[in-house]
Amino acid sequence: MPLDPAARARAVEPFHVMRVLARAQALEAQGRDVVHMEVGEPDFPTPDPVVRAAAAALAAGQTRYTPAAGLPALRAAIAAYYAERFGVRVSPARIIVTPGSSLALQLALLALVDPDDDVLLCDPGYPCNRHLVRLAGGRVVPVPLGAESGYRPTPAQVAAAWTARTKALLVASPANPTGTVIDRAAMADLHLVVAARDGMLVVDELYQGLVYEAEPFTALELGDDVIVVNGFSKYFGMTGWRVGWIVVPERFADVVDRLAQNLYLAAPTVAQHAAVAALAPDTRALLDARRDVLRVRRDRLRAGLERLGFTFTAPPEGAFYLYADCSARAADSFALAESLLTEAGVAVTPGADFGANRPSSHVRFAYTTDGARLDEGLRRIAAWLGR
Repeated sequence: MPLDPAARARAVEPFHVMRVLARAQALEAQGRDVVHMEVGEPDFPTPDPVVRAAAAALAAGQTRYTPAAGLPALRAAIAAYYAERFGVRVSPARIIVTPGSSLALQLALLALVDPDDDVLLCDPGYPCNRHLVRLAGGRVVPVPLGAESGYRPTPAQVAAAWTARTKALLVASPANPTGTVIDRAAMADLHLVVAARDGMLVVDELYQGLVYEAEPFTALELGDDVIVVNGFSKYFGMTGWRVGWIVVPERFADVVDRLAQNLYLAAPTVAQHAAVAALAPDTRALLDARRDVLRVRRDRLRAGLERLGFTFTAPPEGAFYLYADCSARAADSFALAESLLTEAGVAVTPGADFGANRPSSHVRFAYTTDGARLDEGLRRIAAWLGR
């Protein structure tokens, strides 16, 4: 009998948004026009200073391996970024550069989790997190989030879910798919609960630069006993360049470095040189202007969806997603997403991607395309609903 794939590999569920994207692209190949509101990739090009830095690195022959922990100049630039923007001093020795933030999350979990350890995850939450926990040998303990807490985990929920097997709480701020932000005081409360139980607070700050109604902050303000994950994909506009980073407590730095050596050797060299330019103040001014454009898109799309009967139980304060309750318009978000794509030419992500907490009642809209296309998408949805 032929050998089957490993059970833990078979247990990894599909990333539904990528399936939606593939189907949308197949329809486009057939000549259909599709409004893309599914994938978390803004339509802005990579900033020119970043592209120029990459070209200069190529011209200078900077194509060999860097240390596994990352280009020293980039680690120093990330440390300087924390000091200048947030007033937090972080040693570059605690910073490990990764091929995208997903690898940073994997490093965090591999460094923390032994077989049968528990990790608390927000539900709804980023779909890959639960699979990364399981691939590390851990067990996922969902923390159901709802309107009553603004889709934010509370200290009481964390305390109730914590057991002798729990190693960590993983949160994201701003969050995917809800766009909610955990403010400084609330993050400090979560940190206290976790630290009192000798666990680790892991904070995904990938959308940190995309906070609309408040100044962003970093959980590194809370002390050196948290793990923070970030990257250059979302705010910095470098999705395909595949550069992220993780900041770990000093006692974890060596083991995370060794994991990096064995898992991927090093992040892409040219992309690391380009990322240094992404952190420059002039580049960040351009990125902040793009954030303002995204805020306008958010308000435009939300207002249009509310007119069509979609509802929002928590304010989307960051990232570039609207997590809409569609129960007044459809009984099943998966079927709704399928019909919107095939019949209306609008690609959205069903709630099934984000956990087991009322997935059939929610769809995620990404406002990552320009205002005219968002308007066209709203027009098509309205026409489909009124068919």
